[in-house]
Amino acid sequence: MRKLFSSESVTEGHPDKVADFISDSVLDAALAQDPNSRVACETAVTTHYALLLGEITTNAKIDYKKIIKDAIRYIGYDKPEYGFNTHEVEIDVRLNRQSPDIALGVDESDSKEQGAGDQGLTFGYATNETSTLMPLPIHLAHRLAERLTFVRKNNIIKGLRPDGKTQVTVEYNEKNQPESIHTVVLSTQHEPTWILEDLKKEIHEHVLKPILKSYDTSNTIYQINPTGRFVIGGPDGDAGLTGRKIIVDTYGGYARHGGGAFSGKDASKVDRSAAYMARYIAKNVVASGVADQCEIQIAYAIGVSKPVSVLVDTFGTERVPVDKIYEVINKHFDLRPKAIIEALDLKKPIYAQTAAYGHFGRNEDTFTWERTDKIAFFRELL
Repeated sequence: MRKLFSSESVTEGHPDKVADFISDSVLDAALAQDPNSRVACETAVTTHYALLLGEITTNAKIDYKKIIKDAIRYIGYDKPEYGFNTHEVEIDVRLNRQSPDIALGVDESDSKEQGAGDQGLTFGYATNETSTLMPLPIHLAHRLAERLTFVRKNNIIKGLRPDGKTQVTVEYNEKNQPESIHTVVLSTQHEPTWILEDLKKEIHEHVLKPILKSYDTSNTIYQINPTGRFVIGGPDGDAGLTGRKIIVDTYGGYARHGGGAFSGKDASKVDRSAAYMARYIAKNVVASGVADQCEIQIAYAIGVSKPVSVLVDTFGTERVPVDKIYEVINKHFDLRPKAIIEALDLKKPIYAQTAAYGHFGRNEDTFTWERTDKIAFFRELL
């Protein structure tokens, strides 16, 4: 049976992503001075206001208000008419130290028996339908959102504002293979001087064409700024919160999600670090050719180092017995939190760049969980 599947992305100027970027910028500032920082900070933004709250235990000396203003400026909210800007934003900082009850289970030790920072379950996924081993709908939605920001920041299209959203619907054939782009929805914030038809032409030429040129778009339906006007946006148009775009951050709804957000959390929180490890494992499974799809679930108890469960699901696409895949994972991937942190080098200030356009399927050198350096172990099974 043929089917349609849709995924969305948002630009860094979307209010929830503003919040994510601020939280991850604070995390990076702490890790840059003290790699053992414990950070769980949330951000809320609205018209002319930003609130930073949560728990941080660190030896770093951090100017939180400067970090917040610099983050807002970087995104592009630097003009009074935006209703939220780096010059006029009122900032509240309400941070406490990490709970001593949590610290009991996760404080640093020489042993790799450091416990998980919380109970929880995480998922990682990979599929061979794109070169990034990501589902095509979320892959394209991210690339369109990235391109929209690129043309704004480089003045390729003048008069755009930072907020924006994309959504891509892909048609899959009877073999569950992506066949064509069914619908593209793109909404971009803009200056009030734009005429909608002129804006549509510019978006087609400079955003859609460069990203979609390799795909079948002969019958694609395009919806560009379907409400007709998008002047008020960002935190002035809608309040934003850290961790409210968890499906955008992962697989666009194509795979399951454990429910935990990433931004603002250091790697002792398995919501983040184990999700990265699960993607790392799933990607190596698929890249090796032993399966076309792979989803990994890892679950933890707070303060306990070893997972309470590990699940491998290859959706019937495996070319070797699944129990053999388990054996390779058990032998070559240490799933204790401290071992994950060491294997993926997660104590560095690398997180602000993850805050928008997805945590997976990107080629930045610091995205260590995207490496495919374990495929030889799986290929031995073939």
